Formats: sequence, structure tokens, C-alpha cells
Amino acid sequence: MDLAAPQEVLLPLDLGRKMPMPSKRRSVLVHSSVETYTPPVINLFSLAGVPVNSRVSSKIQQLLNTLKRPKRPPLKEFFVDDFEELLEVQQPDPNQPKPEGNQMNVLKGEPLGMVTNWPPSLLAALQRWGTTQPKAPCLTALDTTGKAIYTLTYGKLWSRSLKLAYTLLNRLTTKNEPLLKPGDRVALVFPNSDPVMFMVAFYGCLLAELIPVPIEVPLTRKDAGSQQIGFLLGSCGVTLALTTDACQKGLPKAQTGEVVTFKGWPRLMWFVIDGKHLAKPAKDWHPQVRDASAEIAYIEYKTSKEGSTVGITVSHASMLAHCHALTQACGYSEAETLTNVLDFKRDAGLWHGVLTSVMNRMHVISIPYALMKVNPLSWIQKVCLYKARVAVVKSRDMHWSLLAQRDQRDVSLSSLRMLLVADGANPWSISSCDAFLNVFQSRGLRPEVICPCASSSEALTVAIRRPPELGGPPPGKAVLSMNCLSFGVIRVDTEEKLSVLTVQDVGQIMPGANVCVVKVDGTPYLCKADEVGEICVNSGATGMAYFGLLGITKNVFEAIPVTAAGVPVSDQPFTRTGLLGFVGPDYLVFVVGKLDGLMTVSGRRHNADDVVATALAVEPMKFVYRGRIAVFSVTVLHDDRIVLVAEQRPDASEEDSFQWMSRVLQAVDSIHQVGVYCLALVPANTLPKAPLGGIHISETKQRFLEGALHPCNVLMCPHTCVTNLPKPRQKQPDVGPASMIVGNLVAGKRIAQASGRDVTQLEDNDQARKFLYLADVLQWRAQTTPDHPLFLLLNSKGTVASSASCIQLHKRAERVAVALLEKGRLNVGDHVALVYPPGVDLIATFYGCLYAGCIPITVRPPHPQNLATTLPTVKMIVEVSKSACILTTQAIMKLLKSKEAAAAVDIKTWPTILDTDDMPKKKLAGIFRPASPDMLAYLDFSVSTTGILAGVKMSHAATSALCRSIKLQCELYPSRQIAICLDPYCGLGFALWCLCSVYSGHQSILVPPLELESNVSVWLSAVSQYKVRVTFCSYSVMEMCTKGLGTQTDILRVINLSCVRTCMVVAEERPRITLTQSFSKLFKDLGLSARAVSTTFGCRVNVAICLQGTAGPDPTTVYVDMRALRHDRVRLVERGSPHSLPLMESGKILPGVKVIIAHTETKGPLGDSHLGEIWVSSPHNATGYYTVYGEEALHADHFTARLSFGDTQTIWARTGYLGFLRRTELTDASGERHDALYVVGSLDETLELRGMRYHPIDIETSVIRAHKSIAECAVFTWTNLLVVVVELEGSEQEALDLVALVTNVVLEEHYLIVGVVVIVDPGVIPINSRGEKQRMHLRDGFLADQLDPIYVAYNM
Repeated sequence: MDLAAPQEVLLPLDLGRKMPMPSKRRSVLVHSSVETYTPPVINLFSLAGVPVNSRVSSKIQQLLNTLKRPKRPPLKEFFVDDFEELLEVQQPDPNQPKPEGNQMNVLKGEPLGMVTNWPPSLLAALQRWGTTQPKAPCLTALDTTGKAIYTLTYGKLWSRSLKLAYTLLNRLTTKNEPLLKPGDRVALVFPNSDPVMFMVAFYGCLLAELIPVPIEVPLTRKDAGSQQIGFLLGSCGVTLALTTDACQKGLPKAQTGEVVTFKGWPRLMWFVIDGKHLAKPAKDWHPQVRDASAEIAYIEYKTSKEGSTVGITVSHASMLAHCHALTQACGYSEAETLTNVLDFKRDAGLWHGVLTSVMNRMHVISIPYALMKVNPLSWIQKVCLYKARVAVVKSRDMHWSLLAQRDQRDVSLSSLRMLLVADGANPWSISSCDAFLNVFQSRGLRPEVICPCASSSEALTVAIRRPPELGGPPPGKAVLSMNCLSFGVIRVDTEEKLSVLTVQDVGQIMPGANVCVVKVDGTPYLCKADEVGEICVNSGATGMAYFGLLGITKNVFEAIPVTAAGVPVSDQPFTRTGLLGFVGPDYLVFVVGKLDGLMTVSGRRHNADDVVATALAVEPMKFVYRGRIAVFSVTVLHDDRIVLVAEQRPDASEEDSFQWMSRVLQAVDSIHQVGVYCLALVPANTLPKAPLGGIHISETKQRFLEGALHPCNVLMCPHTCVTNLPKPRQKQPDVGPASMIVGNLVAGKRIAQASGRDVTQLEDNDQARKFLYLADVLQWRAQTTPDHPLFLLLNSKGTVASSASCIQLHKRAERVAVALLEKGRLNVGDHVALVYPPGVDLIATFYGCLYAGCIPITVRPPHPQNLATTLPTVKMIVEVSKSACILTTQAIMKLLKSKEAAAAVDIKTWPTILDTDDMPKKKLAGIFRPASPDMLAYLDFSVSTTGILAGVKMSHAATSALCRSIKLQCELYPSRQIAICLDPYCGLGFALWCLCSVYSGHQSILVPPLELESNVSVWLSAVSQYKVRVTFCSYSVMEMCTKGLGTQTDILRVINLSCVRTCMVVAEERPRITLTQSFSKLFKDLGLSARAVSTTFGCRVNVAICLQGTAGPDPTTVYVDMRALRHDRVRLVERGSPHSLPLMESGKILPGVKVIIAHTETKGPLGDSHLGEIWVSSPHNATGYYTVYGEEALHADHFTARLSFGDTQTIWARTGYLGFLRRTELTDASGERHDALYVVGSLDETLELRGMRYHPIDIETSVIRAHKSIAECAVFTWTNLLVVVVELEGSEQEALDLVALVTNVVLEEHYLIVGVVVIVDPGVIPINSRGEKQRMHLRDGFLADQLDPIYVAYNM
């Protein structure tokens, strides 16, 4: 792509459906539009990122070798992760280009010339110049104003290096032993502004036969990549660091005044090498200046794509050979002047400016980075001032000087014979070179002077373009089709097109080297002439190894290229350079990318640098702050996805950002034919920096994946990028009933049916008949055991707030009945709403209603601080239940009639409201006795999580049957105590609070859950204090205890839970294993038995189906495959296998209850371990819906369903929950094999997406795990889009980090694309009293724009 092309191009952009633009605190939206954009001259700024493959220490390598022959069958046999069959595999395009050329041959460079008097080693050269030409200038250092502050002569370099070598070997001791011995590694820590000290340190180490390891100056404890540098130092066994006085003073210090130990670094001794710290060598001491050998001379560090840092070892012989080859290729001669803008510690800056320069007694002018920042023209001014013959720069230095050259008229570049462009292999170097020549040709710059070169940390210099006088052919330029390149094929195209890449040659290969191009993956087969591959070099001037890493060293430094027939091309090993390219006409080398920046998306290769170049060419060019863009790929759902992160200018508006982002998406799509998965903008100067100001790519990627990038704008496009999702499920035509049952029998599957113990055998029927009506039971208890305490209500301090014995409760009930009949003038069968806080009043008024023959409905009182949302629910229940009267306290009565209430509901339409605070003591004439046990006893109203208010009818027979079942399961007698921490308004909570104690005579210790808000330990303290054996709570209570008590050790000291035999969570959902397990684990040390915690299961049609009770086997846990579950199948797997989901049994089926699993559509019975709807038949089933508000048509057959075949006589009630029955190996109390019931989730809650059935909780669990700051999450669908709402617990700057993480995790684990991510404050997701999320309320709030989110991201 020639980025200077001036054509105007219209790029159409279809950004998907328009989204509603919510007016949120900071919500964002992209409007699709058609933008024009002209690719102008590219605005680039450094993108230094350094490559490495991976790290394997020798120990691990040994281990890997022993594992080559597996002793056991491979894991595949245990866990078949069948994503291969599930995910769409990209089929190769039959029309994709294929290479057609001949197989290439090994390219041989010119031989290394014989030079008379060539020194036998670099140190010999230094000794020669230091003694024969001591006054010759070696290096001039400049300050940040561009003034020369010091010129190091060869004599000084020699004498100071000697002093340092002597000091290091003789003056540094530990316990009278020399600290260092020859061959030890030493860290060189010098700032970019001090080349002089660095040179002395480098040559001093070489003279002392120590191995220098130059690294960056660590500025803070958390520098980008600093931990990895520490790892390198540790693995190299570095114990000493050399530095300057000024640099040492600037390092972060500990309290002791010593330099801190940086994170991940070994303990280092710091030695300052300024003159006063060095000792004069003894008269008889002379260093050994040996000939160049295969011993290690120095170690250069390099950081890989993954962020790991490795050390590349270079031997004395390679160092010498490399200097020789560079001297020949660049035609260096004695006493030439060279200006160096590069980092002198590594790469071309070190090779030209520190090593080869000394070989040839050259004079180097070193330009510090700080000076370039202040004055980008400084290097050109110095070339002019010192009449430099050679300059070593990067394309960004040329680019910067272009922007600043207008003020300078008098500079001349005519002295230059070579302008070495060190990053000539970058795709954008050509536009910098062309633009630079364009401007400076008029100032003496000759076109042939520009010499791009290619290098790699492993192979050192690979190729350099030579000027004609050094025998170089004319420069080459290739215009290549981007599309073909993505398939690894070279096809020449025309410059008019946008989707082309224009590259310049990087010259010829180095003298004395052999080069070939091999396939990138797998065996290094030679490429064809028109195929892109990895360039490999065989010469005496390459690196030797990755220090200490034998495995990857073999792979990279000892590659043996082979022909198509598998014949090695040479008996010499080649070094892989990590450069991707080909050899063009005139044997010129062309580089089109780096292995490090390679992103393989759906089988096509894209180069990160090319995508950066495209993004930089997008208007407005000035939008990206100093051209700082990072592009990398992350693996999501088994493929690379492209992520582009850019720093935006401080003054950029939201509108600018989105315009720029949508243009970048279009540009990348039209030029590279690939989608960008995530585009993030961060504030200026916040991306991690590489040492010389570029972006530290691997650290940026790490932050992105950890959710620590803190972007200010994000755009995700998973819909366009993710093309390998499994095909949507097609529903199969259903199997007929007969074949279904035959199938079950043939397969030997039992029909999935289970029942609790038989009630008739457990209890004599006289008592059951006597206890048919609860009103009778209370009277009987009041006569026989008047003073037996039934209820104790505790307050938040744990003291008894009120209590009731049998006689007290009976008398209060009588008074209520009198008030109803006399003050309320009610008739038998009238409905009465009881609006009370949890307490004894609620229980007394309930029995008062039964005494008067009225039908009670318990209603949660409105919350005084939140009338607007809680009062309408009260009003709705009162109206829907057709209540003729409301009984309540004086305080609540005032509230119901208050001005604030009038704002929420119409208070004029309340029925009669009576307060029961002080009622006259009157005797009731006679207690009402129902004509038949099938008459209505009470109504139970509850709002489901899907927002439906449903009231069910409970007859007298069902009520006593419910109490009897619970009594038998929990072995409840008058001598027992149970503790209840539940809300008493509906379901099992109501039954336990109001009914069971009266029926069984046990004492109930009542703890209203609200009291835990002011004292979280009140429930467990009561359990401990009263030595309770059986206790009930809700998930919200358990969560409050787990979160709130974990740290309060002083309270916990006095609690002892060893008395608890069973602690049951009352729930109408799938058991929350993680919560129950963390609760058990947390309180284990307080004596809570691991077996004690279990869950119950009930629903609207039957409030208590399962309940663990005191006897029977412990609840079992199975692991099912989550993917099979989406297809309504149960596939049992081992714990820890991929996609496994633990399900815990929901307690034991209650006595008298029968359960069967029915097919959701055919209504036929299913076999053991098959997923279907749970149907229940029992004497305590509710007799029907009283009314269903919000969905009037709610199926009459919920209570009177029959199977479509098999046992078609039994009447069942449909629970609306999916689950399965599984026969276990355990035996139950009756000696039979125990059948376990597993609840998977409510059918109403499930999401139908891509033809599959998802349970919201599974997606939410994944999302909550994605980042530590996600406190809670809820999902729902909106017009086929999956909406994920997350509560952010951290700082708001983390909000946008979550968007990508949430999208990634849902794709990876559920194969779903998230449509909208809504980030809100903690507490926004509504939760009901049972601790269940009210997802439909949340959805309504989202659609009505009431959530006040921190951020809304619409994934496109």
C-alpha cells in the first residue's frame, strides 16, 4: 500500500443495526455513515517492539524429553473436547492464490575479503588504537541542548577500561573471595544519555573476561516488562550491576538507602564506575588480550511477542566476524565520522556505534533520545557540523525531522555517503525514505545514499543496501497485493489500488553469509520463489543461542532447511531471523513483516505493522497522539482476533473519537479484508512505553487481557469478526410417544420417577385426622400445653424482642377474630391482607383470620425509604387478591395513607384498614370450622423472577399435609428447637414461620433477615446460643454471612456451630454450589459439619418438593456437560473436564411427594438422567392459581397435567423447572436405592439463542469470573441480542476494560456474541427477598432508560 497515494476513495460501511442512543452518564454509540478518506502521507511514530519465541529452562526441557513417550493414554482419551465438530472450520477458499514458482536455492553472499593487518579480536583493535593513537577521538557525547559535553579518546577508553577491569577482578570481594570470576555475567545499567560510561563499562567487562548484559535503567518498580528483565538477570546468574553515579542516585531506594529490589529481579550489588571508584592497576597486572574465540562475549536481551525476555549470546568470534562483514558492506575506513541516533546498548546502535566503530578507529557522535525529543533536527545539524560520512537512524527519526525542517535553511547533507535506515524492514520505512529524500535532495542528499537494512536479534545484520560505489545494484521497489500476501503468496499489483503493500528492498545479504527462505510453520522446507517465508541465515556472524534455553535455541539457531524431497540443503545449521520475506530480482532481499507481528485470522496472515500503517493513514491524521498505536492479536474461540489500541489526543471529543474509530474499521476492512475485533482508545501517554519511547506491545496486550488498560472509548465488532461459531441448532422433528417409551425400555433406561417415603406407614391416621385443621391444633395445644413456648423473635442484638406460648398465641388470635367480625364487619370467606413486619403479630393475625373463617394473605410491608417501588406491589397484591380488609400496625397504617404514599398509588381505593396494636380483650363466641378440608385456608402470593405476580390457593388439607411432610422429614417434636432466618411472606418461608410450629409443637427461633443488616452475626449467634440442630436460611442471608463475617474474627470466637445437623437454604432455583461450599468452608473451623449444608426446592405449584431433613443420604453432586445442556441433553462428565458444570441435588423428596420428569413438548415420561420438566404429585400441592397477574392465560394445566402416555391416570402439577432424576448408588431410609433430583433452572428464565437453551446463571457465572471488579452480573435478551449488565465494584476508569473481557468470556465459554454490555454501579441489579435476580425488572429498567449506567457498549 503506497500511503502517499492521493486518490480519494469512497468506503461504504455497514455497521450493523442502528442502536438506540441512551442518554447516559457516559454512554456511547456509533452512527453508521459513509466516510471518505484519503490515505495521506503516513503519520508515524515509533513502534518499537522486540521479538522472542518462548522460554523453556533446561530443567523443563529435560522434563519434556522424559514425557515424549507417554506412560498413560493421552488426555484426549479422557476428555474429548469436541469443539472441532462444534465450531465452524473455515474451509479454504478454492480460488485462493497458491505459489507457482520454482523452489528457491540457497543464496550465497560475497566472500569476506582478506584485510591486511586485521586485528585478531576486537580487544586487540582497542589496544592498538589506545596505545598508538591515544589522542584520536572515539566518541562524542551531547547534552539535551545539543552541546558536545565530552569527547572520549581512544587512549582514555583504553586506560579507563583497564582500570575498570582491574577493579572488577581485584577490588570487589565477598568474605575475602573475589566477587567475580571470568565468564560471570554483569548487568550494565546506563541511561541513553551516557554513551561514554557505557562504552567504558562494556570494554572493561570484555577485558576482565566478564560477560556484559546491557539492560534499560529501571525507573520505577513497575516498569513495562521490568519483571521479565529480572527473570533474564536471574537466569543469567547476575549478581552485580554497573552504573554511573548520577544514574544510581536516580534509582528508587528502600528505607535503608539501598537500591530497591525490583519486582522479579534477583538481589543485585550496584557498583558505580565513575573515576573516583576505580583503582589504578598494579604495575605487574596486564589483561590477557586473546584472539577471538567461541566463548560468549556479550548477551543482548530481546522481548518476544508474548512478553517473555530472553538473552541472545554473541561469541567473540561472531562479534569480530560481524564487525568485519559490516566494515566490508558499509565500506568503513579509518577515522571516518558517524552519527548514531539509535540506542547504543543493543542492535544496530551497538553494532555500528560501539563495536565496528572501534574496529575501524572511527569517531561516533551519539545523539541521545532526549535531544531528539526536544530537537528532531539535531542529528541532521550534527551531520552537517561534523561533516559525518555515515548516519545510523530509524525511519521515525527521518519522519520527525521532516516535521521540523522548515525553520532550517542552512543544513547540508552532502557529506553523507551512507544513511543507514536500521528499520528498513518496516512497511512504513519506504514512505519515510521517499518523503525525506523529497525534502533533503535539495540540501545535498544524494538518492543512492539512503541504505535501508534488515536485522534481527538472533542473526544480527541480515542485509544492507549498498551504494553503487560499493557495488550495490539499483534499489528495488515492489508493489504487492495485500490479499495474496495474506495467503503467503507474492503477486505484483498496481499502485492505483488501495489494497497493496509497497515495499523497498533491504539490499543484499551480508558478506560471508548464506541465506534461504523457509516455510514459517513446521519443518523448514525451502519456499518457492513467489512464496513468503522466514529468512534464515548461515554465517559466522550470528548469535549463538538463547542463554540457558536449550530447547528453543535448537529450534531457532540450529534449523536445517530441507528441499521439498526432505534433503538438507547444507550440513551447516541456519539461524531463523524472525523476518518474513522473499528474495527478489538482483538477489535483493525484501522483508514484508516480522514473525512477531504475525496475526493469523481464519487461516490468513496479517502483519501488525501493516494494520498500524493503515490506521495511521486515516483522517484526521492528528487524532492519534504522536502516532502511538499498538496492534496485536488475542485468541478468542480458537482463532486470532485483531485488537487495535491507540492513544487519542488530549483535546479529542467523543464525536471525533467515534468518527475516527469507524473510519479505521472501514479502512482495515477494505485494505486488509479482515475485521478488527476490538478498537480501544486510551488517554494520551498512558500506554506502557518501550525504552526509547515506542509502545511496549506485549505489556499492552497483557493489560488488555487483564482488564488493566483503562480505555476511554471502546468499540467491539464481534459480529463481523467471529465467523467460526457453531451452526445454530435446528430443532429435529420430535420422536413419537410410543417410540419414546420403547426407546427407554430397549435402552434399559428406567422411567425417571421418584417418590418420598409413604406417609400412611409413617404415622397413625387418627392423629392426622385430628390435626386436619390448624385452628383446631392451636386450640388443642392451648388447652394441653398452654405455657409451652412456640415462638421467640430475636432483634439485631440477639435478645428476645417478643415471644408467644400456645395460650398467648391462641388468645391474641381470638382478639383478632373479634376485631375482624365486629370492627371489620367481615363475613366468612372474605379475604384479608396482613401487612406486617416479620414477627409474632403476623402469626397471631394469621390464626385470627382462620378463627374468624376469613382467608389470610401475607404481604410484605412497603419500605418507608422506597415507597415508589415497594408500595405498588402491596397495592397490586391487595387488589388482585380481592382483599376486603387490611390488618396492620399503626405505623404502617399511617404510611399507607401518607402524602408520600399518595404519590405512588391511589390511596383512596384502599379497603378497610384496621390496626391491631391495641385490641379489646373480648372472647370469641365460637371458632369457625370449615365444612370440608378442601376449603381454602390461605392464599400465597409471590412475584416470580420474570416479574409475574402469581397467587396460589392452599386448602386446609394441603396445609396440614405440608406441615406433616416437613414434620416427618425434619423429625420435629415439641422438645425441638429450630432457627429460621427467612422472610415469612410466601412459599416455604411462610410455612416454616407461621404453620409448622403450631402443627408439630416445636419452638421456632425467628430471626428476621432485615436484622442482619445491622448485625450480620445475629443468626449464627442464635444458632450457637440455643444449640439449634435444624436451621433454615435464604441465599441472601448465606451471602451476607459469607461476605460479612469472613473478617470479623472477634465475633466468630464465641460462635460454635457443632450442634447443627442440617442447615437448609430455602430456594426456588438451581442450588448455588459455590456459595454453599464457601459458607461450609468458612465456618468449618467453628464446628460446622461439611455435611450439614443443603438446599430445598419448591415452586409455585408446590412450595416444598425437596428438603434434606435429618435422615437419608447426603446430597450428591454430579458434573454435566454445559454444551449438551444447551441442547436439552444431560451428559455426565468427570469433575474438571472441559465445559463441566457441577449440579447439586436439591435435598430429599418429601414424604408423600411423587416426582416425574416429562418431555417439555410431547409431555411424555423421560428416562433416568434425561432433562425435562419436573412434574409433582402430592397431597400438599396447591389447588390452583388464585390469579396470575401479568399473564392471565397462565395455563390451567399447571395443576392438572397428565402424561401423554404411560401412566395417564395420575394428576400432576407442572413446576415450570427443568431438571432430571438419577438413581444413585446410595440407599435411602427405606433401604431402597436413592433417587436424586437435580434442578437445572426455571423454564421461564431460559434464553433461546441460536436455537439453543441457555440458563442465565451459567453466562453470569462466567462473566463474574472475568474480572475482579465485577461484583454482580445479570443477562437478558432484547430483540435477539444478548444484553449483559455488570456491576462495577472498582474505580470507574475500569469500566471500559470490562467490555472486551465480558465479550471474550461469553464467546469462549458459551459460543454467544454479546450484543450490549451495560456497566452500572453496585446495587443496580434488583434482587428479591430470596436472593434471586429480578432480570425482567432490570430489562424494563434498561429499556425505559432508568439504569443510569456508567457506560453502555453496543457490540457491532
